[in-house]
Amino acid sequence: MSSNSTPMIQELRADFEKVLNMVTSPEAATATLDQMERSVLRQILCLGLKLLKLFLQTRVAAESHQPLRVGRKRWAYHSQKERDYFSFFGKLTFARAYFYSKRHGGKSPLDEALSVPEQCYSDLLTESAELLAVEGSYAKGLRVLARLLDIDLSEAAVEMTAAEHAQAVETFYAQQAPPPVKEEGVLLVAQADGKGVPLVRPADDVPKTVRRGKGAKKTRKKEAIATALYTIDRYPRTPQEVVNALFRKPTTTEARPAPCGKRVFASLDGKAAALERLASWAHQREGKHIRGRVALTDGAKALQTQTQTHLPGFTLVLDVLHVNEHLWKAGTAVYGETHPQRERWVEAQLRDLLASRGKTVIRRLEKQRAGLAPSGAAGRTLRQVAQYLRHNLPYLDYAAYLRRGWPIGTGVVEGTCRHLVKDRMELSGMRWTVPGAEAILALRAVNENGDWETFHTFRRTERHQRLYGKPMNTAWLDHAEHFQIN
Repeated sequence: MSSNSTPMIQELRADFEKVLNMVTSPEAATATLDQMERSVLRQILCLGLKLLKLFLQTRVAAESHQPLRVGRKRWAYHSQKERDYFSFFGKLTFARAYFYSKRHGGKSPLDEALSVPEQCYSDLLTESAELLAVEGSYAKGLRVLARLLDIDLSEAAVEMTAAEHAQAVETFYAQQAPPPVKEEGVLLVAQADGKGVPLVRPADDVPKTVRRGKGAKKTRKKEAIATALYTIDRYPRTPQEVVNALFRKPTTTEARPAPCGKRVFASLDGKAAALERLASWAHQREGKHIRGRVALTDGAKALQTQTQTHLPGFTLVLDVLHVNEHLWKAGTAVYGETHPQRERWVEAQLRDLLASRGKTVIRRLEKQRAGLAPSGAAGRTLRQVAQYLRHNLPYLDYAAYLRRGWPIGTGVVEGTCRHLVKDRMELSGMRWTVPGAEAILALRAVNENGDWETFHTFRRTERHQRLYGKPMNTAWLDHAEHFQIN
């Protein structure tokens, strides 16, 4: 221990005694629990900052000023160079040994030993700000940190670090091991769907009129492709059991198995890139335990084409929930919104489709359309629904899918579109640049997948390797558990 640290240690002990006195003094008898909790938090933050300063002072005092040698390279001691560091407890400045060579430039060995970030903000601080940002707006998250920690972080700084950190997400998932086989189901299921993200309008694209004309869009959107991959056990059902579930009728079916190892993602880089990424993840999950491969999408032709291209070993299934919506449109066209026969008609068509009688339903729609005015709205709707079913006939063999216990609905990826994309991208007033949206979507996926801590540990390790050319020293982790407070 350096003699220079002795005064600071004495000061810390005195400060800690003050905290003890604060909570045990006679005056504390008049404090409310809330008042004391707030006071303790402030004192602990102050202690934390001083403890970090003591830690750095101890490490700086232990540094050698002898010339550095790495192979044939040599650096001479130059000076003590200051560096700002914004920690979770507040801002501090420390001066560490700086070595310089005309040929090889300058370096500070303590930066490597401490694995100091390139930016002045601590990993704990930026990761906390990012975690708040993936759940709500940057501004609101920073207000929370400012109120709790009395730290003024700039929104631009957090956006910059979020963009930097997000670049490691795909690398993280590429190296991540699949779940243990004993925790997997026998069916490998891939799902994909699209959701629009409102973008910032270019300066030359801002409407000059006071009021938008008919058909003019308030915002410009770009489609984010959301994907989901998981395994699940078989769940055989009958067509009637599915009808009962969709029409909220009593059913005696067993509890539905839950998805295993679900991984979701969303990106604005297009359908081909999204399905290529999904295929690489599916390849990671392959094994002898997999007994079936199912891919679910809506009726978007481009998405179906990309799914078949990148997942050739999967059987493409049309999402039954989208089919059901089309049947309700057709039922409304035939009977109107309030006719009691509408629900019975839709139920009958759905039952036929689930029994793999899609051609029968198409003929029925065409027959009913023949009795309507060719140019009428009802006729157009029936024609569109019939065409939708005809184009998707190869993916409508629901009777076989149900016998095999396959999922036939895209509920998982529909939830991903809502939770991962819509709930953050479409907050009130939100407008995004493509890079900004990509960063938040990637980090939001990490959080949604339950990988937040694992990802950032990986990111910090990779950064250290990139900056210093060697693995991070993890010896502290062998002792850190002795300092944990239970």
